[in-house]
Amino acid sequence: MLKLKQNRKVTLLVLGLLSAIGPFSIDLYLPAFDVIADDFNTSVDRVQLSLTSYFIGIAIGQIIYGPLLDKYGRKKPLVTGLAIYVVASMLCVLTTNIDHLIALRFLQALGSCGGMVGARAMVADYYKGREAAKVFSLLMLVIGISPLLAPSLGAFMLSHWDWHILFVFLAALASVILLATIFLLPESYPGNRNLSLAPRSIIRNFWQVITHKVFISFCLIGSLASAGTYAYLAGSSFVMQQYFGLSKSEYGLAFAFISSAMVIATQLNRYFLKKFSSERISASANIWQAAVGLLMIIALLTDTLSFPVALLLIFLFLFGHGFIFPNTSAVALSSFQELAGSASALLGCIQMGMGALSSAAVSILHNETPWPMLGVMCCGAILSLVLHLAVRRWVPHQEL
Repeated sequence: MLKLKQNRKVTLLVLGLLSAIGPFSIDLYLPAFDVIADDFNTSVDRVQLSLTSYFIGIAIGQIIYGPLLDKYGRKKPLVTGLAIYVVASMLCVLTTNIDHLIALRFLQALGSCGGMVGARAMVADYYKGREAAKVFSLLMLVIGISPLLAPSLGAFMLSHWDWHILFVFLAALASVILLATIFLLPESYPGNRNLSLAPRSIIRNFWQVITHKVFISFCLIGSLASAGTYAYLAGSSFVMQQYFGLSKSEYGLAFAFISSAMVIATQLNRYFLKKFSSERISASANIWQAAVGLLMIIALLTDTLSFPVALLLIFLFLFGHGFIFPNTSAVALSSFQELAGSASALLGCIQMGMGALSSAAVSILHNETPWPMLGVMCCGAILSLVLHLAVRRWVPHQEL
């Protein structure tokens, strides 16, 4: 097993920042949905489509980056993607049309997803099994800081400037990460120039990955569980600010409190991995998340969904997901080395594709109540649990 070279803490920090640029791009502008809607003379559910387009861009972009990371190594595609992200962010500042913003968010996502794929692939380069799950948990600590800080920071910026400053900030942040990637991040895999980028060869490599039963099983388990998280991201601005009447600063604080659940869970996960397997931990978390999802629906049906109740239930829901993501990712990627980039790309593509579907569902089903958001969250959790129970019968225990 390879070990992280040079300064391990610096390397992991840069990997965490690469992983976090995507989530930060989502969370920072959530408090601005109503402001952007007013500026463009459109509706909030229309602005929500800029979030959906971002998820679609990440899903498609990861398929592009996967083969590039395997052929050219990890750093060159990362640098290219970050450069695209900086340009797209500045174009978002200049746009005066909601349709253009939706399209530019797609382009911005194409740039950011290189970091997400590359960071996962680099972890797979260095670590396997439980150790990989521990490192994923460390990366989740950095990723988890994003939703703790981003909405509050976004609300603070909106109280002093208009919404354009958010994208100026994202461009500046990406520029810093770009420089850190160039000068501080060691290359973990030089690439295999013999790999062909011909469509037939790429499809064959992806097919080899996606037909691996352990990969596809745990990729789907994690993706279905993530659908609830993305439904929350899509619907939280309306539910918190307009349905429950929170101010932008109060929404930022509530968002930070809820997001801390994932930070706590991913760090507890490192302790549990000393005693239990990734598969066992994720299965228990699936049961937890599905139970909380059902409690959400019961609260809606019994008209007991006050703001404190919603805050607690969503916190508990994301707490469960904090155990599911690192463990299902580690199990899914455990069988690949030369194709780690392609495997990471497919993992991210399917996860973000599920995120795009769930956020689009929240937008389409929008009815001025919390039902669309909480309903999609519950459905994703239950489907993930059902699939995990089926996989335990389908996949031999020794392969997990």
